[in-house]
Amino acid sequence: MSDLRPTDPADAAAVEASLELAAERGGDLSPAVYQRLFERQPDMKALFWRDGNNAIKGEMLAKVFEALLDFIGERHYAHHLIETEVITHEGYDVPRGVFATFFGIVAEVVRQACGADWTPAMDAAWRHTLADLDHYVAQRGQVVSTPETQP
Repeated sequence: MSDLRPTDPADAAAVEASLELAAERGGDLSPAVYQRLFERQPDMKALFWRDGNNAIKGEMLAKVFEALLDFIGERHYAHHLIETEVITHEGYDVPRGVFATFFGIVAEVVRQACGADWTPAMDAAWRHTLADLDHYVAQRGQVVSTPETQP
């Protein structure tokens, strides 16, 4: 179990609603997420040289969504998965700082996909979730995201 307080049910509902809306509106968010990642961290693009059909990126983003849903829910495994993936990605020469920005980038892309239907509740819920992720991973020596979801 995580050593953080549980996610407020209203926040969890708002994050879930934003993910559902983004999926309806934006479809596959992988291209937007990775475009933004590569814009901010250009060195990371070379690590995906084998991903010609974007399947690896899609699978990684799907795991991020699964981890987020568990993190805002029961927290059966997300905290351990995040810790393990930070270490795994170091083995792929992904610096912790780069790995750390990913959740914030996801939040930005979800917000963009939601468009005018992005609500103040969604914004607050994502800020709280990103802060919780930051707090959790910072205890282990790393910050997860930068909450750039602010207008």
